[in-house]
Amino acid sequence: MIRWRSLDEVTPGFGPSAVTIGNFDGVHRGHQEVFTRLLNAARERHARSVVVTFDPHPALVHRPESHPGLIMGLEDKLDALERTGVDAVLVLPYSLEFSELSPERFVVDYLVDPLGAVALVIGSDVRLGRDNTGDLSAIRELGRQHGFEVVVVEDVPGTPSSRGEDGHGDEPGTAGRREDRRCSSTWVRSCLEAGDIAGAARLLGRPHRMRGEVVHGAARGRELGFPTANLAPEATGFIPADGVYAGWLVDQDGTRWPTAISVGSNPTFEGVTRQVEAHVIDRPEEAVEDFDLYGQTVVVEFVERLRGMVAYRGIDALVQQMRDDVNRTRDILRTHPRSGD
Repeated sequence: MIRWRSLDEVTPGFGPSAVTIGNFDGVHRGHQEVFTRLLNAARERHARSVVVTFDPHPALVHRPESHPGLIMGLEDKLDALERTGVDAVLVLPYSLEFSELSPERFVVDYLVDPLGAVALVIGSDVRLGRDNTGDLSAIRELGRQHGFEVVVVEDVPGTPSSRGEDGHGDEPGTAGRREDRRCSSTWVRSCLEAGDIAGAARLLGRPHRMRGEVVHGAARGRELGFPTANLAPEATGFIPADGVYAGWLVDQDGTRWPTAISVGSNPTFEGVTRQVEAHVIDRPEEAVEDFDLYGQTVVVEFVERLRGMVAYRGIDALVQQMRDDVNRTRDILRTHPRSGD
């Protein structure tokens, strides 16, 4: 997949192409349906498939103090887009100045001229250009003027809960799940906020993940016999609800390690800020002494939530719970492939 980080990088004379536009935070099942339609549109027109997305996310520009947390960082988004099979992704730098473009200027300067767009694949609620004035009707008119066809993709419903006919589950965040509810980034965030990792995975079509550099922490885990890789505060990806999770850690060499993940401030100790810590289990004996992740950028993948965060009375109780968490993590991951997405 070709990755362009600005319009200047687009290959001269590229096209014809079928294009879709969006933020695509999470690259969830609804987005994946758009990409399936995009690939079909490109194949039918003997064109190449292009995804146009934005960085930073427009919400960070327009609502810097109140924007929702992003499900994934740019690198993970690009990796997820590559797995869809599209030919190219154009990442457009987003700014207030950029947002003032008229719908026609955006279509001509960013889609038609550089990409040779012959088809534009969009959702029915799409809005383009200054003040979101480019609605579906306006875009269809622009298509007639500039020689591209508009292909509309209807909303994709989310996966219904398997926890009961009424849609109410045992975990927070599962209540109100309906088969006809629109699959959306907002719904994914809601699941993650509630610790409903399984629900988020159903909507995403894969486990949720974070990516970040491993930094030094307070070394409490090491002192207790459970050394952890601590993700830097700048790590990308939505932080799920506080608690302990079974998952995987993927190191810079691509090796996937079974991992017990702790999210939270660890209420057993005072003065600990919220953090994501990953304890790799069952390392090969020859790797134990040389296993140093500090400074590496790693991926932490969440498979299943074990429990919420609890304050324990004394270190002995905490250590026993951590042993139980490791054993449960081991059992859970036996049913999940090590190979990844």
